[in-house]
Amino acid sequence: MVGFRPKDMLGFLQGLSLRRIFPFLAWRSMVTRETLKSDAFAALTGATIVLPQGVAFAAIAGLPPEYGFYSAMITPIIAALFGSSWHVISGPTTAISALVFGALSGLFEPGSGAFIQAAITLTLLVGVFQLALGLARLGALVDFVSHSVMVGFMAGAATLVALSQVDNALGIDLPRPDEIGEFAVGFVEKVWHTDWRSFAIAFISLATAVVMKKFLPKWPNYLAALLVGSLVCIALKGQENGVSVIGAIPSIVPGFSLPSMNIKLLGELAPAAFAIALVGLLEAVSIARAIAIKSGQELDGNQEFIGQGLSNTVGSFFQCYAASGSFTRSGVNYEAGARTPLAAVMAAIFLFLILLFVAPLFAYVPIPSMAGVIVLVAWKLIDFKEVWHIMQTSRSETSIAFITFLSTLFIDLEFAIYVGVMLSFLIFLNKSAHPFIGIGAPDPNTKHRMFRSAETNNLIECPQLAFVRMDGPFYFGSVEHVRRKFREIERRRAQQKHMLFMVKGVGEIDLPAAELLIEEARRRKRRGGSFHVQAKQIAAISRLERFHVSEALSTAHVHTSKGDAISEIVPTLDQSICATCEARIFRECPDPADFLSAEEKAQNSEPAVEKTDETPSSKT
Repeated sequence: MVGFRPKDMLGFLQGLSLRRIFPFLAWRSMVTRETLKSDAFAALTGATIVLPQGVAFAAIAGLPPEYGFYSAMITPIIAALFGSSWHVISGPTTAISALVFGALSGLFEPGSGAFIQAAITLTLLVGVFQLALGLARLGALVDFVSHSVMVGFMAGAATLVALSQVDNALGIDLPRPDEIGEFAVGFVEKVWHTDWRSFAIAFISLATAVVMKKFLPKWPNYLAALLVGSLVCIALKGQENGVSVIGAIPSIVPGFSLPSMNIKLLGELAPAAFAIALVGLLEAVSIARAIAIKSGQELDGNQEFIGQGLSNTVGSFFQCYAASGSFTRSGVNYEAGARTPLAAVMAAIFLFLILLFVAPLFAYVPIPSMAGVIVLVAWKLIDFKEVWHIMQTSRSETSIAFITFLSTLFIDLEFAIYVGVMLSFLIFLNKSAHPFIGIGAPDPNTKHRMFRSAETNNLIECPQLAFVRMDGPFYFGSVEHVRRKFREIERRRAQQKHMLFMVKGVGEIDLPAAELLIEEARRRKRRGGSFHVQAKQIAAISRLERFHVSEALSTAHVHTSKGDAISEIVPTLDQSICATCEARIFRECPDPADFLSAEEKAQNSEPAVEKTDETPSSKT
């Protein structure tokens, strides 16, 4: 590199804080004997919860159960050590699992060796994208994915997840739900061949999880559901009658393995990887922010990006599939009393210890029981309350959520995120291109004659001067809308040749906007009127000067307050019209007496002669 010197790199490294490179150094002083007890209890609770989730989420992703356990053991440790949040627990999640399945199921057979290898390579790409965004300090990027997009996406992903388990719950073969048309036809044709044992196991497992969550909310309801489902399967002799079971788990110890570096495969997976990276970051940061509000922690979004990126990048070398922050496990971790990120590390260790004894038992868990649990997980993923709230409050946000939802069902799952984001931008641009333009007038019923909407409040206007107020961005995108409004005002209010254009909250005024102001000033001058601008913000006035608007209009036509503008404009109005005007809405309006001739003034000033009933003839 030209001009590079070793001491330059040394200076750069010295400038970096060790706590920024190793974030866990910032909270290690928080660890005490008391926090260790609290973290250990929260970790044990979290380990029991993730036990059935690891199997369920791996099944959603189209992977064998052990890969869910690998992701639940490796990624939370890395994310806790290098992230920012004290309470977020990373690992396999429903949304990310559904995205992984959607990205790979069209290319590889779910569960096959090629599918597994592609999932691990996908995880590496996801981690690299997330790490790059974090190092570039683009933590605010997730703010551009609107809440409505995520609500619609989650609802669509949950629907696909639930539909993907219908065949397992009913014991029939169905097409993949990502081909929704073929799936519907296949369901109608084969639903009559439902295996009653599979359906009974799935239904009882689902009911067990629901009832236990309602009456024993602190108990591991998913684990209980799998246990009850397994007992029902044994009672009904399900395995002997064709009911599938999970089978033996080869190994619970994640081994070191290099992801595939095939250039063609990397190219095919890159678009899906970026979408998954974006959703994963949005999930993790949203959870971290929500818990930070409760805990009072100061959160670093960019560091959380780095932590999530490192967890997936490192995890891909230990057979993990893509992971993110888990809302359920993070919430339980906080509510259980976790004090430091050490709780996440201890939860991973406890999970490994528990699996040493419990993993062999998963071989007897029936697939329909797992299907019932996954259907419940999918149902909880849909935020019905928020969907209803969006539908009641905003048409545009409803359309964003609905179109994103349909995109997840009828287009690629990961592409639905892009559809929702693009639609959000288009709606935002449409709104910004149509700022509010209103006509105002002073309200005589208010103490300080406050300006209000003339049309809404039926206020009397000045017959010569129009007060036009603009709220919203004034830039190249909104110029045509403002120009059309100017022409409309010119047609409908032809007698109001003078205009005071009040800009409020417009932010930066660009060159096309400035040129429109100059254009309007020239038009009104040709019609015998004048054009004035009122702006309170110093930045806006500076921009007007920079684009020579103040020079074109003259500084006398640029005002910082309505009062100053009125006092300067009123004397320049057509006085012959003012003489007969009955509105007189301004205090600055001239007195009608000022327009009387000297003779009229003299007549008005002569005293009146008193009339009496007496006549000269009646006097003595």
